[in-house]
Amino acid sequence: MNFDWNYFVGLLHNVDFWQASVLVVKLSIITWVGGNIFGLLLALSKQSHFKLLQVFASTYIWLFRSLPLLVLLIFIYNAPLLLPGSAQWLSSPFVAGLIALIVSETAYIAEIHRGGLLSVSKGQREAGKALGIKYSGIQRIIVIPQAIKIALPALSNEFVTIVKLTSLVSVISLSEILMVGQRLYTQNFKVIETLCAVAFYYVLIVTVFDRVIHWLERYFDVTNKSAKQVTDEERSLVKMTSEVPSIQTINPTSYPIVNLTGVHKYYGEKRVLEGVDLAVKNGEVISIIGPSGSGKTTLIRTINGLEMLDDGAIMIEGNPFLEPTPNGRIGKNYYQHIQKIGMVFQGFNLFPHKTVLENIMLAPLYHKLGSSDEIKQISFSLLDKVGLIEHAHKYPHQLSGGQQQRVAIARALAMKPDIMLFDEPTSALDPELVGEVLKVIEQLAREGMTMVIVTHEMSFAFKVSDRVVFMEQGAIQLSGAPEQLLGEAHPRLSKFLSNQEIIPNNLELNDATNRYA
Repeated sequence: MNFDWNYFVGLLHNVDFWQASVLVVKLSIITWVGGNIFGLLLALSKQSHFKLLQVFASTYIWLFRSLPLLVLLIFIYNAPLLLPGSAQWLSSPFVAGLIALIVSETAYIAEIHRGGLLSVSKGQREAGKALGIKYSGIQRIIVIPQAIKIALPALSNEFVTIVKLTSLVSVISLSEILMVGQRLYTQNFKVIETLCAVAFYYVLIVTVFDRVIHWLERYFDVTNKSAKQVTDEERSLVKMTSEVPSIQTINPTSYPIVNLTGVHKYYGEKRVLEGVDLAVKNGEVISIIGPSGSGKTTLIRTINGLEMLDDGAIMIEGNPFLEPTPNGRIGKNYYQHIQKIGMVFQGFNLFPHKTVLENIMLAPLYHKLGSSDEIKQISFSLLDKVGLIEHAHKYPHQLSGGQQQRVAIARALAMKPDIMLFDEPTSALDPELVGEVLKVIEQLAREGMTMVIVTHEMSFAFKVSDRVVFMEQGAIQLSGAPEQLLGEAHPRLSKFLSNQEIIPNNLELNDATNRYA
């Protein structure tokens, strides 16, 4: 039996096939877009703190991934028999087929989006929370854009699946590509030639969409983007150093900036913080030191609500800020005061899909702390302050670790906080990059910024601090001025420092710290 090439080529110009192809494209695109919208909402619901939403999302995904699409198509098309009021909509094969496809695909796409959401690191959410951005804002601005980029290859593959699934709508008399082919080869019995034409139209649709998806992947891939140069107009936004807007305005008050009273934190049976009392005064720089596992990082994360209290209370300028809650969630006072606390993380936690400038501007724009032009000017001034103005339009991956940490400092300062928290800001850096970050922190100390610093850099801690706090076993063991602690014989502190970069009984304070001068 010879292949009829003339007949095959003629089918490539067949009007019915092209009309059916347009129908398949419409079904596929609307299903894909609708499935993405509802699937993303379903994925967010499955990760929600609300049990009812979790149960609904899990049940939906379980049910419609289990139910064959063919059964769903027939059921929805015949739904007017049970619900006469739906006849004006569901009597249309196109509408019935579209609803069935969206309902089915939403369940599958929801799991793709859930995988993307889970792939965004916890640090991204914590960075947003530390900037005072609420849950919905974190999802919308930070998490979802990154999750969609991660999920895009799998979503592209799901579109291919949708295109092929449209062939099933022929069971409800919708004239799609395969049905047109079946109608032709039942008339002339040229099955192979007709199916080859059917395959051509499906391959054409998938190929075109595949090219579009690849373009989108390249568009959203920041690793392929080159940084724009900073313009002269943007440089002109930077004021002279003496004219840079004040980073902190210290308002004299009888209350400490932050006051911790009887703070306890447990992980299961393990006591991580045990009755911590700490008051941080205006303009005071406190360094928290101690062996690994002593509770330093947990303490600083507890101060800004990244870890919830099991007992005790934290006050901000005499106002309630954090206290234990029955459900372990953030209390009502948190978002009233969190903007007063800036946080710099050990792992930087910059937003990878945003440029350096966008990272700094994000939170002030979200909180509407000024016009876009005003915030941009302050952001450039802060970049100039940390020596990174030429890198304004680069993405975080294009910077060194030390540069990323300085951007993180500028991002926190853009919120004009009353106090800055540093969680081991140099521990993730190569040794040669440590100094550039410590110089920025030291400059902030000279300007009067209130700071609490968790650090293993002993020489720096004893040089820059007004008070050094030594922690061990979840409690503050010693607290005092650097000179006081270095001048007194505390056996446990001396043993700890003997393994560090500072030897308290043999060196003058300035000599011990001159490496950072």
